[in-house]
Parts: sequence; structure tokens; C-alpha cells
Amino acid sequence: MSRRVAVGRAASSVPDGGEGLLFLTDEQLRRGIEAMYFAYRAFTSDPDMILDEIGFGRAHHRAMHFIHRDPGLTVTALLDVLGVTKQSLNRVLRTLIEEGLVESRVGRRDRRERELYLTHKGAALERRLSESQRARMRAAFRATGPQAVAGFRQVLEAMMDRDTLRQFQALRDLPEDRR
Repeated sequence: MSRRVAVGRAASSVPDGGEGLLFLTDEQLRRGIEAMYFAYRAFTSDPDMILDEIGFGRAHHRAMHFIHRDPGLTVTALLDVLGVTKQSLNRVLRTLIEEGLVESRVGRRDRRERELYLTHKGAALERRLSESQRARMRAAFRATGPQAVAGFRQVLEAMMDRDTLRQFQALRDLPEDRR
């Protein structure tokens, strides 16, 4: 027997009477979850092959992505963004620094902080890892159109808890010169 689950739209777009609710069965939700798993597997497959060749994992790619996205990001801020333990991040950063992919500098505002930057070698690897992901996203967005893209982003943002959404929005709103 299949249960129906009500999923609300963004608060500003739901009429007072609740007419804007979308009802989904458990089966539809299961298929959505499975689609997300398979999409993520496809999304990470090309970078995973490159990472495997050099003995790195997804954690290395994620760290490089966010360091590239926000040069000068502090270790503390990267910990917050990635949501990993200090010990786990230290292992990843140590490897990236030893391989000449990331540079750690004394903080400009607080000398106790360490700011992270990709080296030229690191930027080249990050670009190589992300090219296939950008191509996959670009092709999917073009194939589905602007309404689907907007809906996809709304669904992803609606799945985030308040703190995660705040982090995502802060990163999205970085000034152009920080990217």
C-alpha cells in the first residue's frame, strides 16, 4: 500500500488554503531518491577516474573546488563548508600541500589563521576534474530548459537545512573578484 506525502512549495508561493501542495506517493519519492543516487554517480564518475589515477579521493576534489571558488578561504571556513572533522581535513590538506596543489599562507587579518590557495598545478587539476561535471550540467540544463533548471535549483535548495542554505547562499553571493 502506497502512502501519499505532501510536499510544500516555497512559503511565498503557497496559497493560504494549501492548494499549492503537491502529493507524492512513497514510490515516487523512492524513484526520486534513486534518481539522485544515480545522477550523483554519473556526475562524479569522470573525476573519480582521474582521482583514482593519482591516488586521491572525492574529499580532495571537494576541498580543491571550494578553495578555487573562494581563494584565501581559511581552514576553519573550509571545515565549515565541507562539514568534516579537523582530522579528516588535515589529512586531505597535507596531501594537497605536499603534492604542490594547494598553498597555505598566514592569514591577512589574523596571523593565527591559515588561508588556502590553489597553486597553478592545483588550478589545472581542479579545472580538469570539473570540466566533465560542467559539461554534464550544461548538457542537462540545455536539454531540459530554463524552467526545469529553476525547478531543479529550487528542489535542491528546499532540501537544505537552514545553516546549509545560508552557507550555499553566502558562497553564491561572493563578489566576482573573489572567484
